[in-house]
Amino acid sequence: MEKGITLTRFIIEQHRRNPDLEFTELLAELTVAGKIIAREVNKAGLAVTMGLTGRTNVHGEEVQKLDEFANATIIKTTDHTGHLAGMASEEMEDIYHIPDKHPRGDYILVFDPVDGSSNIDVNVNIGTIFSIYRRKSSGSHAILEDFLRPGREQVCAGYIIYGSSTMLVYTSGQGVHGFTLDPTIGEFLLSQENITIPRRSRYYSANEGNYPRWAPEVQQYMDYLKEEDKASGRPYSARYIGSLVADFHRNLLKGGIFLYPGDAKAPQGKLRLIYEASPLAFIVEQAGGRASTGWQPILDLQPEKLHQRVPLIIGSAEDVETAERFITS
Repeated sequence: MEKGITLTRFIIEQHRRNPDLEFTELLAELTVAGKIIAREVNKAGLAVTMGLTGRTNVHGEEVQKLDEFANATIIKTTDHTGHLAGMASEEMEDIYHIPDKHPRGDYILVFDPVDGSSNIDVNVNIGTIFSIYRRKSSGSHAILEDFLRPGREQVCAGYIIYGSSTMLVYTSGQGVHGFTLDPTIGEFLLSQENITIPRRSRYYSANEGNYPRWAPEVQQYMDYLKEEDKASGRPYSARYIGSLVADFHRNLLKGGIFLYPGDAKAPQGKLRLIYEASPLAFIVEQAGGRASTGWQPILDLQPEKLHQRVPLIIGSAEDVETAERFITS
């Protein structure tokens, strides 16, 4: 489509080609939430939504005021649409059921309200990650089994990144598309259509402070990336921000591999399967990339609980395949 068209028009055109995409209005409401959150992020240092709340979330992490604000904003902008039967958030311990005063629909929404929120006070890019599934149950309320689903059952996934510009990147299984918010008109405009991640890169993103706790095979892969071999494009260069959405977004556009493996301290990994790994895995596969635990594709994992953690290796397909060979050798 023509670069610069509005997200609304793009969604309408996609819906015309595929009438099964009944959640398009829900996607539009999510962009409203993104605009509201972006407004608060742009006032960092001035807004009362910055700083710690003084409590911890279900993961034992300190909760930022922005986390609570974003969580409430997403719920408020989507629970009345009539498309949802329930929601789950990284910031909430249990399922959020749609109130009886609102109509309910055939979809469920899962989201990480603000990924990387601890970086807000140093002006590092942060983002919102979301995913939509068609519900399986038929009762009046969504149930836990509606949320414990392999990532391949997603019908839509995306993220909104707040940085020098605010961007929405999403897929509904028909390629990956990027939209940039034009603040002068308050609209997301098409900036990248059918994004394709390079098959191989020369960049890696990893928290190397964890190196001593990694398994020997992971250490060997990292050492391999740093070895000089001009024929294969090594050594690779490190590009690590420490904000998952920011690291992933750069790699999606430029090529690269992001690794957050399990370690001696957290064998199960750090990142959340439902709210972070699965949505980004759906996006990267639609863009021609790959996402893995090191042993199996992220999208094939069957979640056992809402806040399950998982190792994540994601990015350019050939780079991830090489990492898998080291880890499974």
